[in-house]
Parts: sequence; structure tokens; C-alpha cells
Amino acid sequence: MSGVKSQGTIFGHPKGLFLLFTTELWERFSYYAMRAILVLYLVDKVQDEGGGLGWSSADALSLYGTFTGLVYLTPLIGGWLADNILGQRKAIYLGGALMAIGQFILAAPHQWSAGIETTIFYVGLFTLIIGNGLFKPNISTMVGDLYEEGDHRRDGAFTIFYMGINLGAALSGFLVAWAYTQFGHTLIIDGESVFIHNWQAGFFLAGIGMIVSLIIQFLFAQKLLGDIGTVPSAKLEKQKAIDKGDTRKEPLTKVERDRIKVIMVMGLFTIVFWAGFEQAGGLMNLFTNEFTNRFVGSFEVPTTWFQSLNAIFIVVFAPVIASIWVRLGKNEPNSPIKFALGLVLLGIGFLFMIGAVLEMGGDANAKSSMWWLVGAYFFHTMGELCLSPIGLSMVTKLAPLRIASLMMGAWFLFVAAANKIGGIVGSFIGHGGPKEEQLANAMSIFAGIGITAAVSAIILYLMADKLVDWMHGAEGHAHDEAEHLAEEVAVTAEHEAIKPS
Repeated sequence: MSGVKSQGTIFGHPKGLFLLFTTELWERFSYYAMRAILVLYLVDKVQDEGGGLGWSSADALSLYGTFTGLVYLTPLIGGWLADNILGQRKAIYLGGALMAIGQFILAAPHQWSAGIETTIFYVGLFTLIIGNGLFKPNISTMVGDLYEEGDHRRDGAFTIFYMGINLGAALSGFLVAWAYTQFGHTLIIDGESVFIHNWQAGFFLAGIGMIVSLIIQFLFAQKLLGDIGTVPSAKLEKQKAIDKGDTRKEPLTKVERDRIKVIMVMGLFTIVFWAGFEQAGGLMNLFTNEFTNRFVGSFEVPTTWFQSLNAIFIVVFAPVIASIWVRLGKNEPNSPIKFALGLVLLGIGFLFMIGAVLEMGGDANAKSSMWWLVGAYFFHTMGELCLSPIGLSMVTKLAPLRIASLMMGAWFLFVAAANKIGGIVGSFIGHGGPKEEQLANAMSIFAGIGITAAVSAIILYLMADKLVDWMHGAEGHAHDEAEHLAEEVAVTAEHEAIKPS
């Protein structure tokens, strides 16, 4: 711990933990609020008094994949800058400010940007990407620094912290829906009443969330965190190594090479999973908006509410999954088998999406039940809870210490590639045309992802024993439910591009 004076505890943890919890909650609220409406804004038809950019579904989903891919890629750069130049605290302030600016740029009304709205839109996204890269990889590092090495409270601290992530993500879908409907308006077009969603209000609300995050951090950081995050950590570590005269560069051993093979192989399978899973904010979001009956009585459930299901399911079911692994004891499956199970559950989720399309009978004017979507999100989340805890945890266990950061970077490259591939796959829905054609294309995409996930699961299952051999004893199970809960809730450590400390 680096120069922190005790300010007392809450629930047995330093008060600084709950400062970081709240900071991250509002940052994740900001990001997920924007993500929930990004594709919807892109495809919404341009109107004289509002609306979206009027893009085709294919173009919107392709851009969505590029954006989310870069969101996972830039933390590598942001982490290096914080470690070597800025320090975590300055990186968070700078990154948060850029993210807020990006959200407010997206919130600029069309009337202010006539003729250049697309350029301004790109500038807003670029600013968000750079800000995210500076913010995301650094705040969790500060969580770890609150505790001395060996402090048994650290795992519980990350569990609490990741709950903040999911709470922010869950709130975002509900509140952003309130914003874009509350501040929308009705127009009479060709004699028909048309409601115009105010997407700019949604982006503005996301910007407010980021400002709240920054204000909280700025007001209380010095008091509750002391000097944590103010000095670039890599500079300190390098100086310690120099002082000890430890500058050796040793070649990789056979065991280390085998373990790196496991990381590379599992990385390929993680591309399959996340490319499918990330359809949630893209293709599945569009399907929810265009082809789903969202009425409960006279109330129409906002499209973005479904974006909150994943976070809600994680909070509710992470302890259940943790308990199941504990009760299995010695029969608990190894990491590759859990990974394969995650892929199977992803495939089952897309069976529900296929069911939604089949219910419509090829009629694009019909609507499918929203319960198909709830089922799909449920099984996708169960797959995430089986698969994602393996990710960064596996890298930290298997990567040789002297190249751990390099291997972590390689892992995030797999996740970034998965997001871009997911956008490309979703874009196969087409560049417009009849809705029947788009529906048929969506059916092919859902089926294709489901089949790919199932085949990948079978291949990984057959490889599992060999992969465990290559781990050379690094494979192990947590000993109690608390450890398992920390792993399961830490699912978002990988998904949110957070590097553990």
C-alpha cells in the first residue's frame, strides 16, 4: 500500500474501496447508456426535427464492431501510459474528462451540425475510445493497491467492485430509455403521427453520468486514497529491479512455452464466444427494436431495457454458479471443459433467437415474443459465467512473470478481434432492402453463430486433456465458495477490459 492513511472502514473494507466502487459505477453507467442506443441512433431515419443518422443496419453494425473492438484495444496503451508516465490517478482524470467530452459531442443537436453531423459523430466516438483507454485499465489497479500483499480481504474487495460495474450497467438501460423518450416529441408526417426519439438526450445523460464519476473521484480521492495512483508504478518497479541488479533476460523453458500455447489456443476460442455474445448491443438490439412485441398490456418495454438483463443476471446468478462448483468438489470440471460449456450455453441462447424468428413465420410485419430474448440473454449470461472467469485468471496463472503484461496484451487482442468480427458478422443482415430479407438474414446469422459455438465446444472438449497437460499443474480449483464467488463476479474483469492487480 502506497502512502494511504487509514480513514476507517465500511463492512470491514477501506472507505477508498467504496469511492472506487462509486466512481466505476457511474463510468460504466455512462458507457453502457451510450452503447445501448448507439446502433439504434445510427439506423433511425433522419427527420426534420431529430431522429438518427439513417444508416443501413449493415453499416451500423460494422461500425459498432469497430468501436467496441477499439474499446478493448486502447486500454493496452492507456495502461502503459499510466504505468510509465502519468500514474493511475492522472490517467483516470484525463480519460474520464475525454469520455465526458465524447458523450457531449454525440449529444450535439442536428441543428448545430447540419451537413457535418457524421464527422462530429466520428470525433465523439474517437474521443470516447481514447478516454476509455486511459480510464479502464487503471481504476482496478488502485483497488488492489488499497490492500497489503497477502491481505485476505482483496478477493472480496474485487467482488464488491465488480458489483458496482454490474449495477451501473443495469441502471443504464432503464435511465437512458427514460431520457430518449421523455425528451422526444411527436411529428405529423404524411398524415401519420410519428414519435421522434431524442437520442441526443440519451447521450447527454451518459455524459452527466461520466461527470458524476469524475466529481466523486476528484472530491474524495486524496482523502480516501492518499498517494495511491499518483506515481507511475512501472517506474518504481524498474528502479527496484535496477537497485537489486536484477536485469537478466532468461529464455523461455519448455513448461513456459507449453503454458503460452494454452493461452493462444484458448484465445482462439474466446474469439468465437465474444463475437457471438457481443451481438447483444448490435444485431440483437436491432432485432429487439424492429421485430419484437415489447408490449405488456398498453405499456411498451423500451428496447434498451433488455441491455440491462445481462448485468442483472450476473448479480443474481454468480453466487449460484459459484455454489454449484463448490458442491461438485473433486468433480468440478477443469477450465477447458468450463470454457466448452460456456460455448454450448451461447449456442443454446441463439436457439432462442432462432425460435423468435420461426414464431414470425417469415412475416416481417409480425412480432416475436420478448420472452425469446429474455431466454437468449439468460443463457448467454450463464455461458459468460462459465467461461469468462477463466480468461484473465488463466493468463495470470500461466504467463511467465517476465512477460505477463505482454501476454495480457495478447489476450485483449483476442477480445478486440472478437468484437470487430462480431460487428462484421452482424452486418450480414444487409444494407437495407425488404424487411423479409433482413429477417431471413438474421435467421442465418443466429443459426451460423449457434452452429459455430457448438462445433467449437466439441473441438475444445476433445482438446481439454491435452490443454490441461500443457498447463503443467497450474490448473487448480478454488477451495471455498468465497473464492469461487470472487471468480464468478469477476467475469466483468475480462469483459470490461480491466486488468487485475
